Amino acid sequence: MAAAETHQAIETVFRIERARLIAGLARMVRDVGLAEELAQDACVIALSEWPRTGVPDNPGAWLMAAAKRRAIDSVRRNRMLARKHEEIGRDLEGERDTGVEDLESAMDDDVGDELLSLIFIACHPVLSTEARAALTLRLIGGLTTDEIARAFLSSEASIAQRIVRAKRTLGDAGLSFEVPRGKEREQRLASVLEVIYLIFNEGYAATAGEDLIRPALCAEAQRLGRILAGVASDQPEVFGLLALMEIQASRLPARTAPDGAPVLLTEQNRARWDQLLIRRGLAALQRAEALGGVNGPYALQAAIAACHARARRFGETDWTRMAALYDTLRAVMPSPVVDLNRAVAHSMAFGPEAGLKLVDEIAQAAALRNYAPLPAARGDFLFRAGRLAEARVQFERAASFTRNAREKAFLLKRAAACGG
Repeated sequence: MAAAETHQAIETVFRIERARLIAGLARMVRDVGLAEELAQDACVIALSEWPRTGVPDNPGAWLMAAAKRRAIDSVRRNRMLARKHEEIGRDLEGERDTGVEDLESAMDDDVGDELLSLIFIACHPVLSTEARAALTLRLIGGLTTDEIARAFLSSEASIAQRIVRAKRTLGDAGLSFEVPRGKEREQRLASVLEVIYLIFNEGYAATAGEDLIRPALCAEAQRLGRILAGVASDQPEVFGLLALMEIQASRLPARTAPDGAPVLLTEQNRARWDQLLIRRGLAALQRAEALGGVNGPYALQAAIAACHARARRFGETDWTRMAALYDTLRAVMPSPVVDLNRAVAHSMAFGPEAGLKLVDEIAQAAALRNYAPLPAARGDFLFRAGRLAEARVQFERAASFTRNAREKAFLLKRAAACGG
């Protein structure tokens, strides 16, 4: 194999194995930052040796063995100054004597638990939501700090500092790197799902910048969701979230016009919806419901999205069922944003005046202050009710709130359509 092809193979293997390597190493060294450095060191060693020796039959195990040897060297170099290092050194010394074959076996053991533990650590509630998202994309997603910065419209230096602080916080907290059990697992799982959905939503409806959507960020969240479903296959809400993301992502090709402008759901070309993602999403929703999660918050939102996915034309959408699902979601997961979406569903099922009544009831909620979707929804209800002058005011108000350039232009266009 030519050197260039070997280098390409190494990059591909490392991209695939990176999260698993860090997960296994973090469990041993109890330090996410050190685990990431050791994994990167193993890649550098591979770049030096594989062009000469060829790509090994089990490249993932080879990389893990190289990383473990580097960890041993690091422990010896530091002369085991801390008791923690002494314990790590003893554990790793025992593994060193077993040979590469046994290390390969160790690499294959409990991989799911190791990866799951890394996901739980990266999304630990001790970190801020923003830090959890950045660390998750870095450790499990393998994105560079530059890619994360561009995704969240931040500077690379700011993201780098956020990740460094997150690793330090985790180290100082003295956390267990085992997969939590029982109630703790349930509580921590909510944090994991929250972070993955935050990443997806930032791609599906960007809060700021020039682009309305960032499909690559959605794809990364979906990949994380699929990983989590593979290692936490008994958790209904994991499948509920995966179903929600797959179904929502199916509409991405139709959500924007060639110039990047938003396309309303009423006007989207449903032939452009990704049917494979819809089938995946419906299958995940079925799995969530089979596990007893029919009324889980994510499963309910997925069921709502499924109402759109199953309708071949906008006019065939079962808005009555959707309104009922929102009624249930409101009881399960009370929030002003859910109330707003519920008002939209009721306006479609029972008329714009029904939507206006519900939206007026939540207009003073602190969480909806300066929230563009609120006046945008009210503007749509008023427009459909024929109250064009009032609708124009609401669309202009919504445009003043949004930080997304595409959304702003779209709202001003809707305002203009209301006439003078």
